[in-house]
Amino acid sequence: MKSRRDRWSIEDSIEELASLADTAGVEVVGSLVQRVEKPSGTSYLGKGKSLELVGLVQETEANLALFDDELSPRQQRFLEELLQTKVIDRTALILDIFARRAQTKEGQLQVELAQSQYLLPRLAGQWSHLERLGGGIGTRGPGETQLETDRRLLQNKIHRLNRELDEVRKHRAMYRKRRKRTGIPVVSLVGYTNAGKSTLLNKLSRAEVLVEDKLFATLDPVTRRIMLPNGQIVLLTDTVGFIHKLPPMLVAAFRATLEELYEADLLLHVVDITHKNAAEQAETVEEMLGEMDLGKKVRLTLLNKVDLLPPEAKEVEQFFKRKLHMSSVGVVQISAATGQGTGELLEMVEKAITGAVVSA
Repeated sequence: MKSRRDRWSIEDSIEELASLADTAGVEVVGSLVQRVEKPSGTSYLGKGKSLELVGLVQETEANLALFDDELSPRQQRFLEELLQTKVIDRTALILDIFARRAQTKEGQLQVELAQSQYLLPRLAGQWSHLERLGGGIGTRGPGETQLETDRRLLQNKIHRLNRELDEVRKHRAMYRKRRKRTGIPVVSLVGYTNAGKSTLLNKLSRAEVLVEDKLFATLDPVTRRIMLPNGQIVLLTDTVGFIHKLPPMLVAAFRATLEELYEADLLLHVVDITHKNAAEQAETVEEMLGEMDLGKKVRLTLLNKVDLLPPEAKEVEQFFKRKLHMSSVGVVQISAATGQGTGELLEMVEKAITGAVVSA
């Protein structure tokens, strides 16, 4: 099986980076691609491509360069010197979007922790101007002292944020324990960002969660009660969406939020069937669930936005069963926007909760 990185074409990954840039309010004025076996440890790009990028930056008068992979501190410093402009990588861009979107105290803590962990190894770059002052009294010592001070302060901040998030986890654990005693089943929505999870939550529960055609429109988990056809009440939870190359530090920082998935009796994997990379997006989510030890969790696959499929699109469900080999107990075609298929979905949830569904 291809790795998550290999499955996505460079062009598709760059296109998604442009979508992330748009979400962050950045206008894309040009792009450049280089195919190499291994990026340069110093410059990331090869010499010729680096010069080509310098020309592109100057021609477009760009004041920011975005890179689709995570850059090392050394690569980032080199590129900023070369391009004479700010350079950020995919991880920093996603962190910026998360920082804009987080509304609750918990979400803000989680983003702040991830940002601090990302910044720590890059602190040396903040003091690179001291290196250009030359040696001698009054340069080297103070620079090192300030850098060490900043590192200590940032490490202390990370420890504090971890402590605060540990308290959040304890409160969440107590809440889940009380919830479990009620015997109400829990169903969690998972899926690629912008697949329609929040729209589905709104349709099934009238939750009025923010819905926007942008990546990571909502970050903070929302839980609502819904009623199944047999009158049984279940709790439906929406969680943060996944994405190709999701930074591991974000997964770790959002541990308190993602723990909701471990307690769920059923996962509903929402797939935007109209997206040209629907199969790659779905497999990315499936692989991430596996990496989180959730691969064996019972789930239904929801092929969303079927109302937008062209009339000639046939056998969508069969295609996904053949293509993905997902650990799903069923596949349901729905439209979260119009409500199409939600009746069948609730019936499938009812059967899955009672253990009556047999994997196809």
